[in-house]
Amino acid sequence: MPTFLDFEKPLAELDARVNELRDTAEAGSLNLATEIERLQAKSERLLRDTYAKLTPWQKALVARHPERPHFNDYVAGLIDDFVPLAGDRNFAEDKAIVGGLGKLRGRKVMVIGHEKGDDTASRLKHNFGMAKPEGYRKAIRLMQLADRFGVPVVTLVDTPGAFPGVQAEERGQAEAIARSTEACLGLRVPLIAAIVGEGGSGGAIALAAANRVLMLEHSVYAVISPEGCASILWRTGDRAPDAAEAMRITAADLRQLGIIERIVPEPLGGAHRRPDEAIRALGDALSEELQGLAAKTGDELRAERRAKFLSIG
Repeated sequence: MPTFLDFEKPLAELDARVNELRDTAEAGSLNLATEIERLQAKSERLLRDTYAKLTPWQKALVARHPERPHFNDYVAGLIDDFVPLAGDRNFAEDKAIVGGLGKLRGRKVMVIGHEKGDDTASRLKHNFGMAKPEGYRKAIRLMQLADRFGVPVVTLVDTPGAFPGVQAEERGQAEAIARSTEACLGLRVPLIAAIVGEGGSGGAIALAAANRVLMLEHSVYAVISPEGCASILWRTGDRAPDAAEAMRITAADLRQLGIIERIVPEPLGGAHRRPDEAIRALGDALSEELQGLAAKTGDELRAERRAKFLSIG
């Protein structure tokens, strides 16, 4: 059974009823196939209706769903011969950002992204996808390595933001984020970024100053979390739904504003319900975008990327 979000309670009740009927049918001689089929059809209609009119806040909750595919899932599903590369050659290895070389549909790529983890132990290990300065310095190292050898870069963004702890500030968090953003803008190879969950603040843009920015349909991308925005404007996190509405954090809003270039459709009910389909759809989109940039020179790629971000706002 999937984990249901608060706004999905009617769906949870229907699914629970279907499971009860199945158990009853298996335990006895009653033929409940017709009733089960009717309830399943009702559940699918409700799921379709619910996800057709999600509010920005509800999309934020879907983007944070614990069963949503993360970086390691995309690598396992899309990248062949993946070779992880660790460390910033300066301070430490930050497991909130993972990167390495591999092949996407036969094309060599450097893949870099945030990993949140999928259970308590791995979430602690990866610091919930919140990178420290050494994580961004590792990303810079890998991007520069890819640039040196003419390998396209693909980044997968999924973070609530950079780690805000004292240790990170002591080691130059803001400078590391700025340097990582600068490294993105300076590459002479194609750079494609995909927001696959949360794209939070500078922690996201540090890996997303790309030639093409894609977003999964139910991902969100903003300069601050809705809760953070609400706490500043209204002094309470309870107004997060209002903040999400005002901030225009959804893929449709950001496409309209020209912040991103492409929305990748998700399976009905979100990527967490059919992760294999979501991973395959993102792979198709990334492959198409890489193909479209393959003929451009390094000077063209860098000039277009810089012009794009300078024109925003």
